[in-house]
Amino acid sequence: MGKRSLRRFGVGFGAGRALVIGAVLAAVAVPGVAHANTVSVTVKTPGATAGPSTTFSEISTHADCSSGLISGGGIDQAIGTGMTSNGNHVNGTEPSSDGSTEYTGSTGVVGTDNTHWLGIGGSGGAVNSSFSSTPYAVCFSSNLINHTQTVMNKVAAPSNSATLGVTTATCPANTVLLGGGARTTPASVGSLKPIASFPTFDNSAHDYGQKAAADGETNPDSWTAVGWNGGGGGTTNTTFAYAICSGSGINVSGVTVKVHYSEASGPTSATTGQTVTVGCGTDGSLVSGGAAISGGSVTTTDFTGPGSGGDHLNGSYPSDSSGNPVGDGTTSAAYWTGYTHTGGAGSTNTYSDVWALCANDGV
Repeated sequence: MGKRSLRRFGVGFGAGRALVIGAVLAAVAVPGVAHANTVSVTVKTPGATAGPSTTFSEISTHADCSSGLISGGGIDQAIGTGMTSNGNHVNGTEPSSDGSTEYTGSTGVVGTDNTHWLGIGGSGGAVNSSFSSTPYAVCFSSNLINHTQTVMNKVAAPSNSATLGVTTATCPANTVLLGGGARTTPASVGSLKPIASFPTFDNSAHDYGQKAAADGETNPDSWTAVGWNGGGGGTTNTTFAYAICSGSGINVSGVTVKVHYSEASGPTSATTGQTVTVGCGTDGSLVSGGAAISGGSVTTTDFTGPGSGGDHLNGSYPSDSSGNPVGDGTTSAAYWTGYTHTGGAGSTNTYSDVWALCANDGV
C-alpha cells in the first residue's frame, strides 16, 4: 500500500510527494529515540557523624532518598593527623530497608526498592576527636527501571591475620547490576575491615568474582566484597557483599551499564593516604561506584591483599573530577573517588583502585 500511495501522489503533486517522503524519513528516524537515556540521580547526604570515640567500636549513620531508589552509595571519613589517624576505617557501606537495619541474615534477595544507605565507621587500637563518617545515597530514577532488588551473600572469613574473606553477590537472571556494597563484622575485632567493594561478573573469565570488572566492560552482573584481617584473630568474622539489581519483570535488553576503572600506585609509606578518581565521560549517568586497597592488577588476576595488615579504606564516594565529595542534592555527579590509607607500617607493592558504574537505560 505504501508504494502505491507514493506513485499516486507522485504524478503532478510534487508537494504531496515531498510530504509523504518526509513522513517516511521521519518514521525511519524514530528508532533513534531508543538510544536516549532517562536515568538521572540525586546524591543525598546528611553530613558527618562523629566517632567512634572508643577503640574497637563503630558508629552507624545513614543517607536517605526522599525520591527515587537507591542504586548505590558511599562513605567518606575524616581521620585527623598523626599516628592516631590510622585507627579509623570503613566498616560498612551498604543498602538498608530503613536507615538502621542491616541485611545480615539469610542470603539471596533480601530487599526491594530500598531508599536508605548506611555508612559505618570503625576504629582499631587508636581514636581521636577528628573521627567521623559521612554517608552518601545515590538516588536513582529511570522511566524503565522503576523497581530494584538487593541481593546479599556472605562468607565466614577472614579469621586469621593478613588474610582475605572474599564473597560475591550475583543479580538474578534478566536483571542488570546498578551498584553494591560491603560490610564486615564484628567491630570488636579492630583489625577487621572491608578493603574492597567492586563490580564483577559471575563467569570463568572473572574467576566468578575474584577478578574485578575492567575499564570499558559492560553490564557486570555481580558485586564482590573483600574483608581483610590485619593483625587479630576472630572466630566469628564475617564479610558481606551486596548487589543492587533492577527489579524482576523489567525488560532490560536495551540497558547498558558501563564500567570505568582506574588504579594508582600507593600509598606505601606509613600513616599516609591516597585518592584515585574515575569518571563516566559520555557513557551514561553515574549510578554507583566502588573502591579498594589491594596488591594491584585486580582486573587481570584474582584479588590479592595490600602490602600491610593495617591498610584500609577511608572512603568510596561520588565526587568531582578532583576527588572532592559532592554536596547534598547534587544532580550532576559524574565521578567516583576511592580514599585509601596505610596503618602504622610501610606498605610496599600497594595499590588504590576505583570503579564508576555509568548507566543508559535506552529509553
